[in-house]
Amino acid sequence: MEEKITASAIANRKGKDKIVMVTATDEPTGRLVDQAGVDVVLVGDSLAMAVLGRPNTLSVTIEEMLHHIRAVAQGVRRALVVGDMPFGSFQVSVAEAVRNACRLVGEGGAEAVKLEGPRVAEIKAIVAAGVPVMGHLGLTPQSLHLLGGYRVQGKSLEQARHLLAQAQELEEAGVFALVLEGIPPSLAKAITARVGIPTIGIGAGPHCDGQVLVLADLLGLSPGLVPRFVRRYAQLDVAIRQAVAAFAGDVRSGSYPAPQECYPDPPELSAWVEGEV
Repeated sequence: MEEKITASAIANRKGKDKIVMVTATDEPTGRLVDQAGVDVVLVGDSLAMAVLGRPNTLSVTIEEMLHHIRAVAQGVRRALVVGDMPFGSFQVSVAEAVRNACRLVGEGGAEAVKLEGPRVAEIKAIVAAGVPVMGHLGLTPQSLHLLGGYRVQGKSLEQARHLLAQAQELEEAGVFALVLEGIPPSLAKAITARVGIPTIGIGAGPHCDGQVLVLADLLGLSPGLVPRFVRRYAQLDVAIRQAVAAFAGDVRSGSYPAPQECYPDPPELSAWVEGEV
């Protein structure tokens, strides 16, 4: 068995091999992406949209995140399991942030947490409590209403400088890695060069230390249009519909189950049934 990946190991990958992070939401997806060789498995609040069918990430609760993190952790053996802190779980107070981060690790089985935005005080306190923290800057979906929608961030020089300063503040606060979402590639390159922690991009161009995608997007399970940065590596929605339609057709035609898909009848039982009939 390969050596277990830790938050410290990810931090030490800065400027070395690219880091691969993928989301998972249950034991099967956690097990499969881990077996595929990803470095980090993120149980993201994106599950609100990818799994629960909601319009955004804002309604997912700490209890729902705990439920999914527990399931994913059961399937992962090698990769680092990171649990997302949902909206409302860290914004109320520093003490509440620490308590909820500890819950995701202690009750859920996460090995690190991720939280959005420049929450320096919360990050310092969570790290002081012994929980590794991954930061997240740029397009932060939990700030959807404040940002005015899912819009690329850091497009002006002023915004770019502000994001760079925030990234450096988060590094100083103790994050072991930093997600950069929805920013121009040149800005991601500049931030990556100016911080000593790995950056993991999603819609941030090729210059980050790693990349992350939502599994449902990667596998072709997301309905409708997907963001520009998504690359489909499979079209499982088509495969699933075809498989279930074939099963339904076999049931309706009587061709399923076939004899080889049935348990053999004991001779005495067959004789008794035939006699009864």
